[in-house]
Amino acid sequence: MSPLISTLENGLTVITDPMPHLETASVGVWVGAGARNETEANNGIAHMLEHMAFKGTVRRTARGIAEEIERVGGFINAYTGREQTAYYARVLRDDVPLAVDIIADILQNSTFDSEEFEREKGVVIQEIGQAEDTPDDVIFDHLQLQAFPAQSLGRPILGSEERVRGFTREDLIGQVTACYRAPSMLLVSAGAVQHEDMVRLARQHLGGLKAGTAPAPGPASYAGGEYREQGDLEQAHLALAFRGVHAREDELYAMQVYSTVLGGGMSSRLFQEAREKRGLCYSIHAFGASYTDIGLFGVYAGTSGADAQELVHVIAGEMKALAGEVDEDELVRAKAQIRSGLLMGLEQASARCEQIAGQYLTFGRLFTPRELIARIDAVDTGAVKRMAARILASGPLSLAVLGPSAQLASYDKIAARFS
Repeated sequence: MSPLISTLENGLTVITDPMPHLETASVGVWVGAGARNETEANNGIAHMLEHMAFKGTVRRTARGIAEEIERVGGFINAYTGREQTAYYARVLRDDVPLAVDIIADILQNSTFDSEEFEREKGVVIQEIGQAEDTPDDVIFDHLQLQAFPAQSLGRPILGSEERVRGFTREDLIGQVTACYRAPSMLLVSAGAVQHEDMVRLARQHLGGLKAGTAPAPGPASYAGGEYREQGDLEQAHLALAFRGVHAREDELYAMQVYSTVLGGGMSSRLFQEAREKRGLCYSIHAFGASYTDIGLFGVYAGTSGADAQELVHVIAGEMKALAGEVDEDELVRAKAQIRSGLLMGLEQASARCEQIAGQYLTFGRLFTPRELIARIDAVDTGAVKRMAARILASGPLSLAVLGPSAQLASYDKIAARFS
């Protein structure tokens, strides 16, 4: 059964993906705005707002929200991304109306109580501290900043301790007013749901959302650069990247296949060469981040300070080698991994909601699994080689290193390895 789509009078889109064999449902509201819609002065406010949404409404206390959803055995949560913010719940079939009611309530009727606000600032500051204590997490913030300096796409989603401490109630209200607009929002559900019921619930609980769209962020500009921090760490955490493919490019699927061949599994080139053959690392993988107008492609690895330089040579060598030759067998394996991951995800209601929301917010339409698989299957060895060459020629290297790096060559020498 294909997802069904309706649009309310205020511009809110309702998308339902019924899975009649399930007794549970995933339901959520996705907002087409996130950290990228911030300024330097209010960096972190989107994430702060996501936290404060659960801290009490005119109808429910913070504890009441938690108790009400857990009284029916449900689960509710939220996350902030760079271009999206999501509020979602998983419940049994009969409790879908309650989930929609609670999500709608926290989105529209939060009180932003001053005592709760000050207390939650402390929680977010603790979250920032925890991230900073996790090098294989925070290194991607440093890499993002090198790739996109002095712009919202490069700033950390969590913000900084200084910014968080300075937030005011008016900042929260301003973010809601600017970004939480019906045409920029989706109510998405999958599982034990019926479309007509979801449209009725949306009209009842979300029909009062304001029309108008969230302000679009400015265009991103890739720059490249280096960040190094010695720190007191056993391992050197290394992340490097180049400009990649944005989400609306046809070559997106070639980048996905290229990423998988290079560093997407145990049979990938980087895993086999760096870990299995040379023992240079425990963890290594390639990654791609595709935004609406720009992309990033890179590699992360953790290694010893003594092995960091050799590992860089291996990464550069494998990336350059893929621009010259791709084996048909590794192409087949990579496409099978992507295909199976896509189809396995469709068996989970929550994964279906994520996929639907991402597609609709990015493209304004949905793709069938058959369409997506056809695009993946259309990628041949020539497309992978062209993508490998494109990545290497896409601009300056972005590099972030945390931990022992005294034996690592200079930025210019590392960048030369990839040319």
